[in-house]
Amino acid sequence: MKLCPKRIAMFRWLKGFCLFISADRGIMLFMITMGSAILVGQRSRWLEAIYLGIIGFCGWSCVDAVNNIFDVELDKESDPLRSEITESLGSRGLVVVAFFALASVSLGLATKMPFVTFFILLGLLFGLIYSVPPLRLRQTIYKPLVNNAVGAIPVLIASAFYNAFTVEAYVLALLVGLTTATNSLWEDLADYSSDLKSKARTILVVLGFRRGIHYTILLGYCLIPLMVLVGLMFKLGAIYYIILAALATFESVHILQNRRILFGADEKAMIRLGSLLARDFVVIAVVQTTNMMLSSYLKYVLFA
Repeated sequence: MKLCPKRIAMFRWLKGFCLFISADRGIMLFMITMGSAILVGQRSRWLEAIYLGIIGFCGWSCVDAVNNIFDVELDKESDPLRSEITESLGSRGLVVVAFFALASVSLGLATKMPFVTFFILLGLLFGLIYSVPPLRLRQTIYKPLVNNAVGAIPVLIASAFYNAFTVEAYVLALLVGLTTATNSLWEDLADYSSDLKSKARTILVVLGFRRGIHYTILLGYCLIPLMVLVGLMFKLGAIYYIILAALATFESVHILQNRRILFGADEKAMIRLGSLLARDFVVIAVVQTTNMMLSSYLKYVLFA
């Protein structure tokens, strides 16, 4: 059964809108915030974790939508559909930004906990510094530092909600921040061509793509011991390590299959491979954050 042109257009628009708010990364932040809430709060209350997860999703959707508005010209090469939807939204894109910003801040205010609202506002501020000229750190070598801070915010929100500013919470914030910073470098693999043409000074552009992709893959592997440390620190169950090992194996096989390209002389093929690896990492990040959240929940349900 063939879909009518109107339905095809609707699905295309919905897909583009999800790209505009970066729904995949929003889901990742949703899972990170939920997992952090369970780990830091040491509770198994779904409603509280989901509530904080929604705050994380709305905040991330806001800051990524702002970034995509200012990236519209760059996305014409690296992500044409997102660029098309961003242009078609026009000023309505700012309405979307305002909606998610107000949603996250309102949910924070509803907790009646000043530090929760403070960290939400801090995350939104980092998002503006990241995307909006004249600073626009998204196009500089400082991009990972901003992403590090943004990644740590969900953990700090959970810490503020449960008033649990412990050593474990700070370590978790640091580890999640480093993971988000590395994630931003993997995303740069797909944006390399447009960043180069726009004379951006991201780490990949500064290093050159060949050295940059090797550096980025190495950082990805450095995340594995950090994720193991999270599991050990919070005494997560065996399923956490099994899924982590499966994800590492999956990506290692993909890298080994393409080792000739990675160490070859064809830079165009290497750039195409970089785009594929960037997509891989989005999937890995979403699965791993879901793994952390579910493992945290199972621990406090089974051993409460």
